[in-house]
Amino acid sequence: MNISVVVPSYNESESLPELCTWIDKVMTSNSFTYEIIIADDGSTDDSWEVIQKLSKSNSNIKGIKFRRNYGKSAALNIAFVKAEGNVVITMDADLQDSPEEIPELYRLITEEGWDMVSGWKKKRYDPITKTIPTKLYNWAARKASGIYLHDFNCGLKSYRKDVIKNIELYGEMHRYIPMLAKRAGFPKITEKVVVHQARKYGVTKFGIERFINGFLDLMTVTFVSRFGKKPMHFFGVLGTLMFVLGFVLFSFLGGQKLYFMYSDVKATNIADMSGFYIALTSMIMGLQLFLAGFIGEMISRNAHDRNQYHVEEEI
Repeated sequence: MNISVVVPSYNESESLPELCTWIDKVMTSNSFTYEIIIADDGSTDDSWEVIQKLSKSNSNIKGIKFRRNYGKSAALNIAFVKAEGNVVITMDADLQDSPEEIPELYRLITEEGWDMVSGWKKKRYDPITKTIPTKLYNWAARKASGIYLHDFNCGLKSYRKDVIKNIELYGEMHRYIPMLAKRAGFPKITEKVVVHQARKYGVTKFGIERFINGFLDLMTVTFVSRFGKKPMHFFGVLGTLMFVLGFVLFSFLGGQKLYFMYSDVKATNIADMSGFYIALTSMIMGLQLFLAGFIGEMISRNAHDRNQYHVEEEI
């Protein structure tokens, strides 16, 4: 099979028939063998009934229904498990992503050898309350990941099949698929300018809480990518540094006190010095951080995936 089109959907019953018809038209005109996997993320409208009707009229359309709303990452993750196409293309269900982009996204993977191609909505039709937070988020993601994409969270992306079979999405990690792909050993990532269309049906699901959660998830995936297998390299180094600094300050204060006593010079009681408490706090925090790193190492060494590596091929 050439292509699997994965469509996460939440309360988009009005747009699904038009989207599937459009995808089918593009696939037929380019002679692609394909499947459309619609992941209904616990919709409260009649989306599932619509998906059932579409599946009966077109055997290439498949559906997955969650009992409740789990989020876009969960929808993508379960659909990735089911996908069988050599190239997997994701797009949103709201008709803001154009299926006309599919042939070029497919060509970039199959002919130019990219592992992943991310869409870039250079000209957007979103309200300013969404575009400004998105720009800030993309800037932070570029700095943290070293992957210079303009639009990390664009729903329109294409992947080589191996990529989606070697990453796991959870929480809100769909925003960081490029980072997860790079971590899994797929560094050939590029972007393509894609058409962004104004929403035709329904309302946007974007809220300010998604912006806040996005930055928290960015910190999580950055830390896990760098120190997930070696937490002592972060906590141990930081803890040792804080303990040493606290010990040096404590030694200086103690040495100064002993020198004044030996020289018969009146000196302030060491317990009345603010530096004493700074040194003591620094040593305690340093010890706690070191122990946190040690515990992290014990957990990492007993994790089920501690020796899970991505093998590309064998002879």
